[in-house]
Amino acid sequence: MPAPRRKLIEVDIPLDAINRESAREKSIRHGHPSTLHMWWARRPLAACRAVIFASMVDDPADCPDEFPAKDAQDAERERLHDIIRELVKWETTDETRPESRNLIALARYEIARSVARGKNETPPAANDPVAVLEYLDDKALPIYDPFAGGGSIPLETQRLGLRAIASDLNPVAVLINKALIEIPPKFAGKPPVNPDAGPMMNTGKFTGRGKNRKPETVKWRGASGLANDVRYYGEWMRERAFERIGHLYPKAKLPDGSEATVIAWLWARTVPCPNPACRADMPLMTTFQPSKKPNNRHWTKPTVNRDTGEISFIVQKTDDGVPMDRTVVRGGKGAICLACNGVVTHAYIREQSTKMGGNMGEKMTAIAAEGDRKRIFISPTAEHIEIAKSANPTTRSVPNQRMPLSANLVSGRGYGITHWRQLFTKRQLAALTAFSDLMPEVRELIIEHGAPDEYADAVCTYLALAVGRLADACSNCSTWQNVGDKVAHVFTRQAISMVWDFAEANPFSKSTQNWIAQINWVSQVLERTSALLSTGQVRQADASTTIYADKGPVIVTDPPYYDNISFAELSDFFYVWLRPILRDIYPDLFAGMLVPIQEEMISAPRFGANARERFEDLMNKTLRLIRKRSTDEFPSSIFYAYKQREETRNGTTSTGWDTMLTALVNAGFRIVGTWPMRTERSVRANALDANALASSIVLVCRPRPEDAPMASRRQFIADLKREMPARLAQLDSVVAPADREQSAIGPGMEIYSRYSRVETLGGRPVTVGEALALINNSIEEYDDQEEGGFDPETRFCMAFLKQFGWGDGDYGTAHGLAQAKNVVIETLRDDHRLLTAGGGAVRLHPPDAYAPDGEAGAHIPSTAWAAYHRMAWHFGSHPDAQRHAGAASTARDLPADLFDSVRRLEQALYAYYDRRGDARQARQFNALGAEWDRITIEKDKPAPEGEQTYMLRKT
Repeated sequence: MPAPRRKLIEVDIPLDAINRESAREKSIRHGHPSTLHMWWARRPLAACRAVIFASMVDDPADCPDEFPAKDAQDAERERLHDIIRELVKWETTDETRPESRNLIALARYEIARSVARGKNETPPAANDPVAVLEYLDDKALPIYDPFAGGGSIPLETQRLGLRAIASDLNPVAVLINKALIEIPPKFAGKPPVNPDAGPMMNTGKFTGRGKNRKPETVKWRGASGLANDVRYYGEWMRERAFERIGHLYPKAKLPDGSEATVIAWLWARTVPCPNPACRADMPLMTTFQPSKKPNNRHWTKPTVNRDTGEISFIVQKTDDGVPMDRTVVRGGKGAICLACNGVVTHAYIREQSTKMGGNMGEKMTAIAAEGDRKRIFISPTAEHIEIAKSANPTTRSVPNQRMPLSANLVSGRGYGITHWRQLFTKRQLAALTAFSDLMPEVRELIIEHGAPDEYADAVCTYLALAVGRLADACSNCSTWQNVGDKVAHVFTRQAISMVWDFAEANPFSKSTQNWIAQINWVSQVLERTSALLSTGQVRQADASTTIYADKGPVIVTDPPYYDNISFAELSDFFYVWLRPILRDIYPDLFAGMLVPIQEEMISAPRFGANARERFEDLMNKTLRLIRKRSTDEFPSSIFYAYKQREETRNGTTSTGWDTMLTALVNAGFRIVGTWPMRTERSVRANALDANALASSIVLVCRPRPEDAPMASRRQFIADLKREMPARLAQLDSVVAPADREQSAIGPGMEIYSRYSRVETLGGRPVTVGEALALINNSIEEYDDQEEGGFDPETRFCMAFLKQFGWGDGDYGTAHGLAQAKNVVIETLRDDHRLLTAGGGAVRLHPPDAYAPDGEAGAHIPSTAWAAYHRMAWHFGSHPDAQRHAGAASTARDLPADLFDSVRRLEQALYAYYDRRGDARQARQFNALGAEWDRITIEKDKPAPEGEQTYMLRKT
């Protein structure tokens, strides 16, 4: 049986375009599937779309009948790359645009063409998109994601016309996937059922002229009819909820006697002052400024009643700044009492919050209201304070579930918050339960309007997701952003942060985080759903025991990464609200009181000392199951966000990266490619140690044949020496410098994993960790030949310069480069003085910094990079530059091998920029070389009398 054709993802993909659009996608909001409902660590749609397409399309080199010559293969590969470059753009997902429809249709046809080629069939005509979809549905293998999470992979599978199968253990993830891929195809093209909608949709445009001018109407496209009903019944729920609890949300009275709708009430948590002479309720505040917007700056002025010790607040408008920054001291050191100026420790605050009954209270500090084109800020009133405290929700919808006993979920300390309901004020509980309790009534209304039960359940599913979004916006862990004058949701990061001063949003306003806004977010996602969607199937399953799709599916998945995120614990925040609304619609999904936690695949403290081993065992079981069900015809692609930190266990160093590769090899996979993709949100950190990587590695795998041979360590090394140079040269022509180091592991692991076992002469197996060291050695040998044997620090600087120039590079990428070069960012910064690093960014010292009094120039050169730039500085345009004499003075202090490296470094940098056609940069690295002979002559002369050597001068 002939070997299956290699797919594009196994040979070459346009990484630059994929990474650029993946990064851009992070800033896109309206209509983006991530806005349907909160989920953590979603992969960018652009990356998923590219990986799926490239996994299904044949590489031209494996189609010799159609592309016999290399030139033809290269041209065809470039054509496919051009499709991907357009396909990954966000605009492509808007199929109301003819150009987007045409591009998606072309991508589907290319997949159908490759499927037909593998079956020796003729594909449907490219100009018949319906026939292409039918062919894919009938003949193409499904794409299966056993860790579906936020649904990016299944959704992009559908967009490309393929059958999507998704599963996840977490019921919230399963619900999101159902809402994205399972429900919309069932009702695609159907009109709404609400009485305000007709059989045709008004586009908002007009046709004709004069008397013939009339609104343009079209058939309800995709899930737009379903979206229209979600909007209609969401507005109906708002009206009914306001009838029941509207009295809890009074308008604000303005100084001129008029009224304004409140956007949010701003509160500060309090603890009693321990000073016996004070005992005031201390407001814990991180800001006294509710608005920093120009021409609308306000601050809250605290006042103290000396008779009662009561602290209250008066909102004032000022451009002169505020009298006090905060009462909570930075760094968790404690807080200051506004009444007596006493200082308490953070330990005291925690003690008061965790006391039986809890001593932590809350005090209103300001009211934000809707104004004419700007926010209005007014002082708290007794009426508003009293109404807020009068809320008393008593319905069964109030979540009474306890948080996991093993986790202090709020900032890792708990602060006495043990039940999910404690994350909400009484008024917030009243609002959320009001919307929840309306769900049975709205379902009956939908059916009264002529909808079948299944459709009513679908609409209620999206309305329930809007309730989940409202919970994320209306919590006492939601903050007020005084730069944008808006309410931020709880999960601005992958944790629940303790918030000292919080914002209580008004769900009935027309501004930030109101109920209708949540409905609109949900509806906009539905409106962007494709008109021609393939079927989707979603199940709840434990991936370590159950893998669905038994017909050899193509696996594309994003598994968990050790202890990065505790999805089960965090998603309980939403589950406790979704369960009472949806348990009658999805009885199996919401059978438990909380999300399944004991089966979760994570290395968490709750699993004790063997948590890591447990995680690895479950991952190994899962990958063995996946290997058993995988097809031989297509590669599997696994997104893996490798860990930044290394951990030492049993005297050896291992990483999540090492462990994942080991699990894949042991499961019977052959790694045939590694592609770094910018899938993580870059985070600006306060300290260097807190920086996070911004890349995932896409591991491309094939099932290893059962009869794969064994190899000795010597044979493996010989294979590396023979095959790696050509593969690395090919990589250098297609990937960016920062991506190359991780991509280069792919060819090496392909050699290692093609064997059933690699062993030493003594019969001991060569581990993946040992294989990676040998692979890195072969990469370094190749680089030594290409880069003249430079020191590791110089190789790092060269790679960084090629990627970022003299500008900022993100720390995650720099860390990956440093790891590959066996250097450490902090050492490059502190010991070698080659760069600056902090706040999430890394930057090489510019050439000017190597002046004698510059930050880098004041340091003794110990690397080729520093020595070159110290010498080159003398050839700059500085008035005090000594040119030949100055460069020679620096060179005298250099060891002979370092001096030789300086010359080779300049040649390497010149050649790099010359190959790029960058004449200006090339000339910059040519100046020193043009005078090298004269510098050498000057260097070998005795130092002029009275001249101190460079080393002594710097000492």
